[in-house]
Amino acid sequence: MARVLLAEDDPAMLDVVKRALAGDGHAVTTAQDGQEALDLLSAPGAAFDVLLTDIQMPSLDGMALAGKAVALMPNLRIVLMSAYADQIAVPEAIKGHIAQVLAKPLALEKARAAVKDAAG
Repeated sequence: MARVLLAEDDPAMLDVVKRALAGDGHAVTTAQDGQEALDLLSAPGAAFDVLLTDIQMPSLDGMALAGKAVALMPNLRIVLMSAYADQIAVPEAIKGHIAQVLAKPLALEKARAAVKDAAG
């Protein structure tokens, strides 16, 4: 199963998604904002297969986080979440790393399937 970094600033959503992904057998590490997620990605020995991140977060938004994340881990696959999923313009520099953009409110089955697909 995949090593997943989940970045979400809504504590209830963070908990529900973490439990669903862990129930699928993934090793899930959580961050409550983009900066915390970046710190986890930058930590010595950090290894993640999938970044599942909200786009709108305090301190560092999910799109900026995604850009920094792929610079640190070139093989990282990213699943973005947004209430405005249909309006998201993904920068060319990270387009190849984006596995999926999920609409919020999030359907857990779609999040689980997206992580599974992204993990390969």
